[in-house]
Amino acid sequence: MHDTGKWIAGVGLALALIAGAPALAQSKVAGTPSPAPLGDGTFLLTIFLKHDQSRPLGKINEQLKEQGFFQAFPPPGVEVVSWYVMMGIGQVVTLRVPAERLRDVNRSIENTAWGGYRTEFYPTYDFKAIADQMRAQMAGK
Repeated sequence: MHDTGKWIAGVGLALALIAGAPALAQSKVAGTPSPAPLGDGTFLLTIFLKHDQSRPLGKINEQLKEQGFFQAFPPPGVEVVSWYVMMGIGQVVTLRVPAERLRDVNRSIENTAWGGYRTEFYPTYDFKAIADQMRAQMAGK
């Protein structure tokens, strides 16, 4: 199975787990907002847009402009939760994606980011509130 096939299989598994096993989902800590509400049909997807360090940034940006990257990504109806530059890597974007829009996200990357970036995709969930709660419990609070 090539990389795209593995990616699709992995995302399919993640979506099945998200949709089919709510009992396995981590409980929300009281008073903290949930970046990915359970049961709303969305999931978080983190995308690494890795820079090709053999090319200067100006050339990468020219290619992205020619390919229409910023007009196509993210597609309508997909929320940007965060978008950071990770020095030495490139950009890291976390999206809230309605499950039925996953193909649109993938196609926007394939059609407009490839060549400018190498990409990696990771289904994601917010663990911060749970980690904070665990730290407090471990500290005896």
